Amino acid sequence: MPARDGSVARLGVLSDIARQLLDRARAAGATQAEVSCSQEHGLNVNVRMGAVETVESTRDRGIAVTVYFGKRKGSASTADLREESLASTVEQACAIARHTEDDAASGLADPELMARELREFDGWHPWDMDADRAIDFALACENAGRESDARIENSDGASVGSSESLGVYANSHGFLGAERSTQHTIGCALIAGRGDQMQRDGWYTTAISANDLEAAALVGRRAAERAASRLQPRSLPTGEVPVLFASEIARSLIGHLLGAVSGGALYRRASFLVDSVGTQLFPDWFSIDEDPFMPRGFRSASFDSEGVATRASSLIGGGVLQRYVLGSYSARKLGLQTTANAGGVHNLRIASNAGDFDSMVRGLKRGLLVTELMGQGVNAVTGDYSRGAAGFWIEDGEVKFPVDGITIAGNLKKMFAAIEAVGTDIDPRSHIRCGSILVGRMTVAGE
Repeated sequence: MPARDGSVARLGVLSDIARQLLDRARAAGATQAEVSCSQEHGLNVNVRMGAVETVESTRDRGIAVTVYFGKRKGSASTADLREESLASTVEQACAIARHTEDDAASGLADPELMARELREFDGWHPWDMDADRAIDFALACENAGRESDARIENSDGASVGSSESLGVYANSHGFLGAERSTQHTIGCALIAGRGDQMQRDGWYTTAISANDLEAAALVGRRAAERAASRLQPRSLPTGEVPVLFASEIARSLIGHLLGAVSGGALYRRASFLVDSVGTQLFPDWFSIDEDPFMPRGFRSASFDSEGVATRASSLIGGGVLQRYVLGSYSARKLGLQTTANAGGVHNLRIASNAGDFDSMVRGLKRGLLVTELMGQGVNAVTGDYSRGAAGFWIEDGEVKFPVDGITIAGNLKKMFAAIEAVGTDIDPRSHIRCGSILVGRMTVAGE
């Protein structure tokens, strides 16, 4: 870890605080304890129609303490690093624990599961950028978009953001892990047309390192192209058609899968995938693998939020659900073992079986390309899916016209089984690395 940016020293301070709090919890009689310390710094600027709207600099920190007295748990938090405040936080956590009921599933993750090898994954790339330079980037982004197409009549603005995050997790098993990460973003939203014919769309780029961002002007031009392409949309007659989810939308389908196989939903019996490990959910060529060790991955880590060592593993193999997504609490509730996913999944790779986006469009005789979803119409218990959508109608392998004011509907189990293709056009802006997904048949409700 290079120390010139001060991050190593700041992690050292957070580590010392964590150790001190664990000592206090132990002295107070706690049988187990864990501490999370975080510190974040960020800069965000927003411009609109060539003028600066906001410049925001943020500095946040937080200390969270959880103690266990046997199977009773108490938690408290603070942002104040004074001695008396830290002592009070431990006292509050202990007082809460003494007044709660026993919970057989509570407690730290098992000590033998703690991570032993702690590594970084090229996730620390501070951006040497002040507010003036960020404003220049944002203005260049918006100007490029507004000037690229005469149909762009207005703007919702452009933004530039940069953040640095430091975190320390420690527990009474003797585990202490420190992490640091950066993330940078340039985004733009533009409005094409005027009056009742206005259409809005945008584009953004985000990365761990500023060197991996798309150029600001390119972001603006892509936002303009997307907004203008949506002018004069039509509806569709109600019927069943193939639906191609663009890559930035397709990952939401994987998100619904993750919600359904996550421990909290499963032990509450609030998932349509209860008791589904070993079940064929997808076509036999379909696979999803978790890779916590991806260089510059958005969710790369040596340990999860309980200190458990992460590991590369299959979530879907041969179309079959291989495991659930569990932390130690949900695992105990289900009589299983943690999958090192306390705090969520790490980087996911969804395997492709088709070509790039253009080839997927060319291969579609007729169907709907979805580029935007609206609403929250997904029933986690039944898997029923119904959401407002916008996009484009495809006929004979060509985009014919924009579509708006429609609803797409189905059931997630049937949709998963009906996936016919996953493209190679992976959207790199997420920890879910997924290309476009073609679902062979869904109900489209329009006119």
